Amino acid sequence: MRKAPPHPYAVLLLAVLMPGGGHVLAGQPQRGFGFALFTLILAAISWHTTTPDHSFIGRAALGLFVWAISIPDAYRVGRTQYELWARGHG
Repeated sequence: MRKAPPHPYAVLLLAVLMPGGGHVLAGQPQRGFGFALFTLILAAISWHTTTPDHSFIGRAALGLFVWAISIPDAYRVGRTQYELWARGHG
């Protein structure tokens, strides 16, 4: 039997703390790197296309959006791996 994957809540916590981190912990580093890269790129684009009058959230909105959609995705990946392992199919 193979080693247990990380608990889905650990994957979720790391995804909330760091863009792409949950995917890396769940064993999908390429996907995690992609989310992290696009979070940074889109945050930089939105930062440079807004004025200093906007809040930090407004200036980094595109990157924060990508980060936000990566969180449930990382949890889904972690949960799927954990459930497959628990049922003995992993």
